[in-house]
Amino acid sequence: MLSRRFLFSLAAAGALILSGCERAAPPHRFNAFDLTGATYAKGFNLPDFDGKPRQLSDFAGKLAVVFFGYTQCPDACPTTMAELSGILKTLGPDASRVQVVFITVDPTRDTPALLKNYVTNFRPDFIALRGDEAQTQQIIRDFKLVVEKVPGKTPDSYTIDHTAGTYIFDPQGHIRLFASQSLDPALLTDDLKALLAEKR
Repeated sequence: MLSRRFLFSLAAAGALILSGCERAAPPHRFNAFDLTGATYAKGFNLPDFDGKPRQLSDFAGKLAVVFFGYTQCPDACPTTMAELSGILKTLGPDASRVQVVFITVDPTRDTPALLKNYVTNFRPDFIALRGDEAQTQQIIRDFKLVVEKVPGKTPDSYTIDHTAGTYIFDPQGHIRLFASQSLDPALLTDDLKALLAEKR
């Protein structure tokens, strides 16, 4: 017959195991495409709308949320920027730990002044980057973007078909997620909260 002391020890061990199971939260399953470990989209080094050189390392400790577009984009760009503004509002105080970066794929028409006015209309702390033509083509390759100019009725009225999605870097500067434009903002909010909660 088993002793009462042995049975008590067995019960206590079981309680500890159960308690450990309750504390161990399952890993977050991201709603966006998980790019952890990707060998591309390593970062950027471009001037912002005030002419200040910006690198991914400038935002160490924050999530860097990077979107490529252009100011005359009729739909995807303003929709995404408005959604990102709404997401940061939802995050409350944690919004200070997220930096939205808009990178133009149309440096010919997107002047620094135009870019500044455009992004800060969505939220004052949004920033925009603009390289020259060579830098723009290089970052398009670095991020494996699809960018195609579609001629308009006049030389200046062209549109640009481009990858419409958001790249998210964690606070250590590693690429983690790609959120397509079709992703529900509430689901992207959940992903950002999960990244902010990570202990690395």
